Amino acid sequence: MKYNRVIVWFRNDLRLHDHAALFSALAKGKEIIPVFCFDPRNFRNVDLGFKKTGAFRTQFLIESVENLRKSLQALGADLIVEEGSPEEVVIELVNKYQAEAIFFSEEVTQEEKLIEERLEKSAWKLGIATEAFWQSTLFHIEDLPFPANLVPEVFTQFRKECEKFSKVQKTYEMPKSINFPNNLDDLGSIPDLSTFGFSKTANSKLGVLDFKGGEDEGKKRLQEYFWEKDLLKTYKETRNGLLGADYSSKFSPWLALGCLSPRYIYEEVLKYEKERKKNQSTYWLIFELIWRDYFRFICKKHGSKVFQINGIKNIVDNWNKDENSFWKWANGQTGIPFVDANMRELNQSGFMSNRGRQIVASFLVNDLGIDWRWGASYFESMLIDYEVCSNWGNWMYVAGVGNDPRESRYFNILRQANNYDKKGDYIRHWIPEIAGIPGFDIHQPFELSTSDLKQYGVALGRTYPQPLVGIKI
Repeated sequence: MKYNRVIVWFRNDLRLHDHAALFSALAKGKEIIPVFCFDPRNFRNVDLGFKKTGAFRTQFLIESVENLRKSLQALGADLIVEEGSPEEVVIELVNKYQAEAIFFSEEVTQEEKLIEERLEKSAWKLGIATEAFWQSTLFHIEDLPFPANLVPEVFTQFRKECEKFSKVQKTYEMPKSINFPNNLDDLGSIPDLSTFGFSKTANSKLGVLDFKGGEDEGKKRLQEYFWEKDLLKTYKETRNGLLGADYSSKFSPWLALGCLSPRYIYEEVLKYEKERKKNQSTYWLIFELIWRDYFRFICKKHGSKVFQINGIKNIVDNWNKDENSFWKWANGQTGIPFVDANMRELNQSGFMSNRGRQIVASFLVNDLGIDWRWGASYFESMLIDYEVCSNWGNWMYVAGVGNDPRESRYFNILRQANNYDKKGDYIRHWIPEIAGIPGFDIHQPFELSTSDLKQYGVALGRTYPQPLVGIKI
């Protein structure tokens, strides 16, 4: 053994399976001290007035930390839970418990890298070793067929080269036991929603799934989707759905916090292909994992540019900052039923389909012309499956300042509604008030006379909003 005590600082890697930092710590340390820190900076209000991390994602995080502690306890260990700046809290724990090393997962974006750098600098001054591990992607950074600073700017090129020249490493084994110090005095309690200024939240009964955080729940969802319901074989055909639990895998919330490893999912796909069926759908789920990889490597390549208004293309555009229109979009009050239904799903459940995300993002940036970063920030707060690289990468893509090889991509909202909600089931699901209005076409901007609005008293404020803008046909 190289170290007497190693702190394993958990971040967006809240699992025990395929955990590089934990696996290495078990090999190099006599005693392991797992630590998680709730960083209050992640729960502050942003300039637009909402919290950086909203209630749904906060609840999912709390559940994931609770599950991690329970899993560690089952192996003879435990989890120290603290609140504060991790770069300070972890160093305090090093001093308190005489740890000799800190192992953690490497992140790639600005705020997370700054925390890492501060922690490593403080540890170096104390003579404490630090080791960072790459473990958020399907393809390991060392196995890419090009240096990280030369990642292709077009996804198709990235995917083809990785598929041809890179291999997916095997998952790390689950630990069978963990040697945890028996003289630690205060392990800390896991906070609840009220700690961060939220009242109790409940996933809307209209939502696609009652998402519960944690490694156990993530594995349970995979077992159900792949093996019990046998849905992987039709994933490609159903993935653009809007209603119900099973039109797509819904793995994203567990991937976002690292409750599920992408390599674990990959190995389960290979097993499914061997035991059940191999087709375009089984490949397509891996394809989506590669998309997730791509945005992470793009963020590593471009750094803080992914958060700047001109994006990675340095395109100067005349974005406006119309807060009134933004909040109508955010609250599902644009007067465009298909847009509003998707935003209401997000606000009431913390989730939205991939198709819906593209549509509402396109509407905000292309129809309303509003600063795309406002939309990205709102998604960061509201989405239960928010992951920094995928979120900001996708918003850049839609806004035309990212990795989209096509110029000025535009989603025709009415055409999208006709293609993906032809009978209006999704709109009626989230805006049930409008179903009984005579002569109402759910795929058109909704305009009624004042007398009609008063008579039917639909939607918010007893009226359904007049459309914010004209729609391109």
